[in-house]
Amino acid sequence: MSSSGILLVDKPQGWTSHDAVARTRRLAGTRKVGHAGTLDPMATGLLVLGIESSTRLLTYVVGLDKEYYATIRLGAASTTDDAEGELIGEVPAAGATAIDPAGITAGIAALTGDIEQVPSSVSAIKVDGKRAYALVRSGEEVVLKSRAVTVSAFELLGSTAVDGYLDLEVRVECSSGTYIRALARDLGAALGVGGHLTALRRTRIGPFQVADAGELDSLDVASSLIPPAAAAALLFPVVNLDAQQAIDLGHGKRIALDDAQRADTAPGLRAAIAPDGRLVGLLELRGSNGKSVVNFPSDAPASAPTNAAPTNAAPTGPAQSSPAPTSPEESPA
Repeated sequence: MSSSGILLVDKPQGWTSHDAVARTRRLAGTRKVGHAGTLDPMATGLLVLGIESSTRLLTYVVGLDKEYYATIRLGAASTTDDAEGELIGEVPAAGATAIDPAGITAGIAALTGDIEQVPSSVSAIKVDGKRAYALVRSGEEVVLKSRAVTVSAFELLGSTAVDGYLDLEVRVECSSGTYIRALARDLGAALGVGGHLTALRRTRIGPFQVADAGELDSLDVASSLIPPAAAAALLFPVVNLDAQQAIDLGHGKRIALDDAQRADTAPGLRAAIAPDGRLVGLLELRGSNGKSVVNFPSDAPASAPTNAAPTNAAPTGPAQSSPAPTSPEESPA
């Protein structure tokens, strides 16, 4: 029953990304399902899944910028930089609530823009071939190297005093590879009161929005799939092929492009669309020619018009319960 396409899922709290993929495999009737970036079990929000040949598009989704809404609790650090770890370094009661708002503003500003960030030691980054979180769990001390990331927006939406702590509601837009819980940790450290993440929701990956995602307990895969051509058109400029060009490009041949097809000279890949609306592949310009970079087989059906928007999933009834998460996952932005 499966066909190729991109599927947007709103992951619930307590599910691992692997749980969501496994559930989708059962619903879609295929093993060929992949995702473009994990979320921790604690987090909710957007997972971008690829089904059948559309898994080839996921490579180009992973590195897109992302948007999150989060709650940062000031007043204590955590061994995992989030609510699932053991609290450490708690400040005296009400200490966090006495922080000068100007200091919070300055701390957020210092973590905005191009910054160097040290990922959480319990991330899924590999150290000598092993996941960092596995090494920490076995009792080893793990210190990861800093990496350059871009936080294009770090916006304070509100604050609330809770049992002597101060909860900050924030919105973050950032580059791929950014850890939101590391932002919470570093903001708390800069303010001298400790900080950790208590809630995280991913709302956007590139052009894909959680508002267009379906919930796992009411997901109709067939009606929710974004056809490959429509998904590719959201990611790349479109080159509309004639019938012979579609055949030739599908066979791996270079094709001659006319002036209209080469009108957009910006660097990067193009989505090559056949006259019937099917995604033939991704091509790159080589002078006046187009060269195939990735081809899509016949399980990628003709799509709706390439400017079609994603649609919400139709309810299909309750899903089977997911197994409880057994290990932390990496959740870089």
